[in-house]
Amino acid sequence: MPNHAPSAVVMIRPHRFTPNPDTAADNAFQVAATGDPDVLAGKAFREVTRAAEVLEAAGVTVHLFDDEDATRPDSVFPNNWFSTHAGGRIALYPMYAPSRRTERRPDIVEMLKAQYRVQDVIDYSGLEYDDIFLEGTGAMVLDHSSRIAYAARSRRADPVVLERFCTAFGYEPMAFDAADSNGTPVYHTNVLMCIASEFVLIGLSMITDPQRRQAMAQRLSGRRGTRPVIDLSPRQIHDFAGNAIELEGHEGQRFLALSTRAAATLTAGQREIIERSCTLLPLDVPTIELAGGSVRCMLAGIHLDSRQPLPELVGPAGLEPTTTAV
Repeated sequence: MPNHAPSAVVMIRPHRFTPNPDTAADNAFQVAATGDPDVLAGKAFREVTRAAEVLEAAGVTVHLFDDEDATRPDSVFPNNWFSTHAGGRIALYPMYAPSRRTERRPDIVEMLKAQYRVQDVIDYSGLEYDDIFLEGTGAMVLDHSSRIAYAARSRRADPVVLERFCTAFGYEPMAFDAADSNGTPVYHTNVLMCIASEFVLIGLSMITDPQRRQAMAQRLSGRRGTRPVIDLSPRQIHDFAGNAIELEGHEGQRFLALSTRAAATLTAGQREIIERSCTLLPLDVPTIELAGGSVRCMLAGIHLDSRQPLPELVGPAGLEPTTTAV
């Protein structure tokens, strides 16, 4: 069964973090920055550093990259510009805000090629010139077992490139409309829902079409209808309870990484369902959340096979094998 829980992630530690004014217009989760910019940036730096330490202590491999460029305020969210896939494939995505387009880093792609088995890199970023955007696993939430790509319609999730991605990577697209209580469209699908191996978190009431809402609930529950679908309230979604990711740590133990703010908003019943298969792993990232994203946005999961050194060939009784010319 395809693995929803990667055991390795890429994280970016920003040195000049600030909520991005270029993305504030359509991101209702974002809060304008106040106070000393250097103090804010220092807090974000420490939050990412500590989050990486907590993940590594749980057994998750963290590839931590630094970013000192002041022109990339959202670089802490790498899952928007690339994703990795079983079979050795990487996708690079077209980004809506011009200030985010330089977040795509060749050094990260080269690291992935060097340490993991990569067969193809499919680059959709040229679609930016046509004003067509799909911001990675922010714009899409992928159900790896059912091969469905869920996408809330927005300027950051164009149906044209969604179809192209799904055709290339073998997913069925399921687009839908979602909005908050003020009627503001949800800017990224991954603030609305999280698909784990044995449960789903989703704000069903924010899906505006009742028929689409029912169809999605049925599909998310799995072929046999046995996967619990945890319905999050709009308040919980606003507190980033949907912006979580399942990870694999020591000896195959599964964790649900989410923010401390998100964990605090879960009910006892919701926690009980999650903890049947996952250990909650809260990360304290209140400064990062000012930018309108949370833990899921900070973690680009690696679904690639590691490059393992080839074992030495040894003959009987430990003797080196001989080579015979033919």
